[in-house]
Amino acid sequence: MTKTQALVLFSGGQDSTVCLAWALARFDHVETIGFDYGQRHAAELAARPRLLSAIKAGFPQWAARLGQDHLIPLSAPRAIGGSALTDGMAIEMGRDGLPNTFVPGRNLMFLTAAAALGYRRGIADLVGGMCETDFSGYPDCRNDTVQAMASALSLGLARSVRIHTPLMYIDKAATWALAQELGGSALVDLIVEESVTCYEGDRSRRHDWGYGCGVCPACDLRAKGFQAYRTAAQS
Repeated sequence: MTKTQALVLFSGGQDSTVCLAWALARFDHVETIGFDYGQRHAAELAARPRLLSAIKAGFPQWAARLGQDHLIPLSAPRAIGGSALTDGMAIEMGRDGLPNTFVPGRNLMFLTAAAALGYRRGIADLVGGMCETDFSGYPDCRNDTVQAMASALSLGLARSVRIHTPLMYIDKAATWALAQELGGSALVDLIVEESVTCYEGDRSRRHDWGYGCGVCPACDLRAKGFQAYRTAAQS
């Protein structure tokens, strides 16, 4: 019987942690890939090993399926600059209608690197947390973009590349609910305590939805989603 395998784009944030759980529930063997692209919120990178260790220790149904982690350096986004995620600038809306947290081509680079690693590892299924429901308008988070990348990568690597985006059409409240469905309150609590979504990488302030500055767009989405999820759960 053929073993199914997946490679999860795992940043250490809420969405990618839920996507990792989603993959672990569906594939026989799951590896993870993260990227050091000079991001200011490098606390995400520090969260990755904590989350992986906690999943192995606390979720025995997934521990044997969780394989090697890969951390890949990507210097291009920092060298190109101009984003609040890589440069020391305040977060604000840009003249193009996008927040200046947009890193041009970031997800395209991530998917290309992940597909290349998958080629070497014999893994054709990639899993990413891209979402076009609760998001900041980034064009590389849209399903059309992601599936066009899957087609381009399949052509460029001369083998099928499949990109799964389980969060594409759900909002943040539904993402919290999916975490509950996949791993129960233990997974929700782990995401609250250990994942980092804040653009400032703030681990000094604890809220009921987790750590963060509480004011950046990522914190705002996470907080509103958690409140909606908790309200629905109590009704």
